[in-house]
Amino acid sequence: MLKSISLSTIFCLALVYASAQTPTMPPEIAQAYAKNTRSSSGKPGKKYWQNHGRYNISVSMTPPDRTIKGVEDITYFNNSPDTLHSLNMKLIVNVHAGGGRGGAAATPDAAIKVDNIQIKGAKADWDNSTAITTNQMVGLNSPLMPHDSLKLNITWHYQLSKGRGRDGVLDSTTFYLAYFYPRVSVYDDYKGWDIQPHTGGLEFYNDFNDYSLEVTVPKNYIVWATGTLRNPDQVLQPDFARKLQESMTSDSTIHIATAQDLANKNITAQNATNMWLWTSTNISDVALAVSDHYDWDAASVLVDDKAKRRVSVQAAFADASEDFHHYVQFARNSLDWFSHNLPGVPYPFPKTTSVQGFADMEYPMMVNDSHVTDLVFAQLVQDHEIAHTYFPFFMGTNESRYAFMDEGWATTFELLIGTAERGKKVADEFYKKFRVTRWINGPHEKENPIITPSPEVTFGSGNNAYGKPSLSYLALKDMLGDDLFKKALHTYMNNWNGKHPIPWDYFNSMKKGSGKNLDWFFYNWFFTKYYIDLGLEKAEKTSGGYTLAIKNIGGFAVPFDVNVTYADGTTDTFHQTPIVWENDQKNISVDIKTIKDVKSITLDGGIFMDANVKDNTWTAN
Repeated sequence: MLKSISLSTIFCLALVYASAQTPTMPPEIAQAYAKNTRSSSGKPGKKYWQNHGRYNISVSMTPPDRTIKGVEDITYFNNSPDTLHSLNMKLIVNVHAGGGRGGAAATPDAAIKVDNIQIKGAKADWDNSTAITTNQMVGLNSPLMPHDSLKLNITWHYQLSKGRGRDGVLDSTTFYLAYFYPRVSVYDDYKGWDIQPHTGGLEFYNDFNDYSLEVTVPKNYIVWATGTLRNPDQVLQPDFARKLQESMTSDSTIHIATAQDLANKNITAQNATNMWLWTSTNISDVALAVSDHYDWDAASVLVDDKAKRRVSVQAAFADASEDFHHYVQFARNSLDWFSHNLPGVPYPFPKTTSVQGFADMEYPMMVNDSHVTDLVFAQLVQDHEIAHTYFPFFMGTNESRYAFMDEGWATTFELLIGTAERGKKVADEFYKKFRVTRWINGPHEKENPIITPSPEVTFGSGNNAYGKPSLSYLALKDMLGDDLFKKALHTYMNNWNGKHPIPWDYFNSMKKGSGKNLDWFFYNWFFTKYYIDLGLEKAEKTSGGYTLAIKNIGGFAVPFDVNVTYADGTTDTFHQTPIVWENDQKNISVDIKTIKDVKSITLDGGIFMDANVKDNTWTAN
């Protein structure tokens, strides 16, 4: 019956649901549920599928020459029910050809130049003069049938960009390579090919693939990359290979390569060039860094108590950068806390590496962070980037379309781990300053609902991706309580680990995992232009205490404290969770039970900052 439902019927149903405060669906999303690739239970539907690739990549470079040369073999598996007549290739680094992130100058030679491309052993049509955007559709001489695969062989080169971007030249002999290889873009069940251009702002959407990565560099250059280093004994001198191995079981930081070691030029094998081999499976991307003068620190941390599994924690940085000398221990703390608290899922990969760069950006098993002098801020940034391990790398969210599905969670975990590290007061003040203040000051009439696809957000895109969704997750945590919230979150993560969830999968999973009907809550937070502004209209004395009339001017279903000062000078606090707004999101009454006379009452949202606090206080006559 669902199979035959028309899109017009679905749209009409969506309008009806809207009046009932039920999260609505665009037609293409509703169609995915109708086709049973997605399920209202929160789990992938019985007919869910996603495509997959095996990438064998070899790249070489000889710094300070910025030329990156690459060869790759891709086996692409079409697990969809659709016949594919073309492939969309992603060429993310081409963003630099037209002007990079943060207003960087255009660098025409930064575009990937394909020297040769073969599909199924036959030369494919490719014109470098037109393939200068971040998407390039390539026709197939014979279609790729459902549940079949094909092989691509590509040889390419490009000039690594200069500037302070997510990838590029960090200094004359230190390079950071990200998005450096042609890849097949995501083909999914609700949009088909991902053809959204990458313009340098929004982030990424990738399939889960298997990778073999060979990086060839001159002697005395060290390579750090996504994955497991398979040939340390071939590329490192024995003493340094031994120290790397020792770090795999050490809580203490081991200085694998110091400034003096680097000056002595005795770290790597002394061949003219060395090929470093890395492998990784079921992961959404790979990145790498190379340098002949970056320090190399490492240790490890226990992330899974039951399995006794430890994870390698590494850092690569300029010796003069004091903050990075702490990064191994910062990262050990991050992985320990995230694994054992929230999300409370053991770190899923064998390693993490922090590289000193400019981007403050996450990659699978790596972060590219700026050097700062403030150690507290340095730790916070690293916490945030490592938190992205779970969203989007454990959960394959579409960052470029629904940025709040990863940035909102990283911002939430940033606050929670920051509370453990620095205390509630300091963490809350930082969160309010950097994540809430800009948004809460308006103008709110220009707001877009959080659910608005990221490319279509016309005002406050950062607020829609970071602060607002984070507050929604924290409000839900407050309403459900820590244990039930964690149970619901684990339901979501178990359902969609290694897959491609969309917002409705999150909504349905959290409902199922909590056993609560949260439709009203998700509609309130994600589908409206609301903001935070409560008003305490009056307080009336009753036989059992006081009854407060509270107006929700802004509209969001937020938690808040009722802070009471009594006539005798004592105080009390009565916490209200967002459940108070379930039946009426505009006006509620709250009863305060007390036998004392009250001098004043103030509503305080804490991190749920109020746009106008002037109407939050009532004072007795």
